[in-house]
Amino acid sequence: MNFFTTIGKLLLREVKIIGKDHSLLLTLLIAPLLYAFFYGSIYQYKEEEKVKIAFIDDDNTGLSRTIKQQISNLQMTDVIGANNITQAQTMMYKGECQGFVYIEKGLEGKILKLKQANIVVALNAARFLPSSDLLSGITQVSLTVSAGVRLKYFQQTKGLTETIAMQETMPVNLDYRPLYNERSNYGSFLLPGLLAIILQQTLLLGLSGSFSGEREKNTLPDLMRQANGNISMALMGKGAFYLLLFSCFAFFFLSVNFTILQLPLRGNPYALGLLMLLFLCTLLPFSMLAGSAFKTQVMNVQIMAFSTYPIFLITGYPWPLSSLPLPLLWLTSLLPTTPFIKAYVSIVQNGGTLAQNISSIIHLAVLLLLYSFLLITRMYVLNRKGIGNEQQK
Repeated sequence: MNFFTTIGKLLLREVKIIGKDHSLLLTLLIAPLLYAFFYGSIYQYKEEEKVKIAFIDDDNTGLSRTIKQQISNLQMTDVIGANNITQAQTMMYKGECQGFVYIEKGLEGKILKLKQANIVVALNAARFLPSSDLLSGITQVSLTVSAGVRLKYFQQTKGLTETIAMQETMPVNLDYRPLYNERSNYGSFLLPGLLAIILQQTLLLGLSGSFSGEREKNTLPDLMRQANGNISMALMGKGAFYLLLFSCFAFFFLSVNFTILQLPLRGNPYALGLLMLLFLCTLLPFSMLAGSAFKTQVMNVQIMAFSTYPIFLITGYPWPLSSLPLPLLWLTSLLPTTPFIKAYVSIVQNGGTLAQNISSIIHLAVLLLLYSFLLITRMYVLNRKGIGNEQQK
């Protein structure tokens, strides 16, 4: 009973500290919800629509008009006319379109004679998403139209039936089935990982900032007194509030945000809950250890804020771990985010189980033990310094 009484007392102490510190209050209570809804709203529709692309038709035949119509029918394109390539290039430079399609003169005649014909597609690759999506759509249209022309050729000139003509036209049929992100859209890929990163970084900023604030105000001796000199009790009591708060945020994200943003949760929710709990428990000593490295709260917040994007990039979500340099691989293996993201994506997006991600769970558990040991050692050193300072006074 004394254990729970002490933990409760330390939890209330942390609540009072946060209530008096407006920066911590905003970081812990406002920032997670604000960032989740703000960034989520950017990618809410998940797919680009009505991306402008210029069309130059020097052939002006039924085939070229069919190609233009098919490209116009794509959900993501908004075809606009251009008189020549120079005008289309000028429009692209001004940002009035993201590229252009050029149909050469004599295209239909070449295709009907089974000669090679070219369709020029110039795209603004300075922007990744429009160029990638446009190229995929236009390539599919050109292949479909070309296959249709060849099909008619075999039927009319060789008298083949439609089935045999189709076999001649497409001897190998590619059965492409994208899994887990059927529309291959950027929003469905990015949002689940983004919500997890928001949860992690707000916890890291808040708890590390609170710990460095304790150092700055020299209140760590008071923390130890209220924990009856027990370092483990002091750390558990300080982290208890954050564990409860961010467990609530995690539940809110996975229920409310996933529903609003129409993100599928393919795995078992209870398995995901256990994974999130282990992840949050690992983040607690990691955050306090990071905060103990700074003597001022301002310096801590500045450094931790700049860590968000690097952590996101090197933990295997936007870029494969196998493509990272060896020193970065060593560094990323020490971050709780790396094994968590691997297991999280498997459960949320692929429908995996905890048993299928046992290596990531063991990795997280090892990091929990490692950072707990380092934090207790660091706290022992800081406590000894605090006692020495008080004796000198």
